[in-house]
Amino acid sequence: MPPQRLRSPVCRVKREEDGVPFEVFTKRMAPLGKKPSVTIQKRGLFSINRAAHALMGEPKTVELLFDRENQVVGIRAVDGDTPHAYVLRPQSPAKDTGPLIIAGGLFTQFYGIDTTVSRRWIPSFEDDILRVNLRTEGVIATSNRGRRPSDQGD
Repeated sequence: MPPQRLRSPVCRVKREEDGVPFEVFTKRMAPLGKKPSVTIQKRGLFSINRAAHALMGEPKTVELLFDRENQVVGIRAVDGDTPHAYVLRPQSPAKDTGPLIIAGGLFTQFYGIDTTVSRRWIPSFEDDILRVNLRTEGVIATSNRGRRPSDQGD
C-alpha cells in the first residue's frame, strides 16, 4: 500500500506496515526553540532564531551596533532605505521557518569579535535593541553537518 500523506504543515507520513500504523519522523516536526537566541557563526555570520526576530517586530532589515566599553552587540530594526541596513535572509530560502542570517563578517572583523568558533547567546531586548553581551561566554554551537551517521546517536 502506498504511503498516505496526512494534511499537516510538518509533512507527517502515515504508513501501514504489517497492520501497524507508523508515522515517519521528519526534522520539521521538531518544535523551534521558544527562547530567543543569536549565534555568531564562524566567519561572522549572525543567525537569529524566529523568537528573537519576533521580539524585534519581524523586521526585514536591521542595523548592527556595538558598545565597545561593555562588549555588547546590538541588532536594531531599521527601514530598508537606511544606507547601512543589513537584510535578514532565511538560512534556507526554500522555507519560511528556521533561523535568519545577517552577513556580519566585516562587522565582526572591524570590532575584533572572536569568530573562531560559533557561539550562541540568549539575548536581552531593551529600548528596541536586541542585545548580545559578549562578556558572557555563550554556548559553543555545533552542527550535525559532516558527522557520520554513527556519531549522531538516536
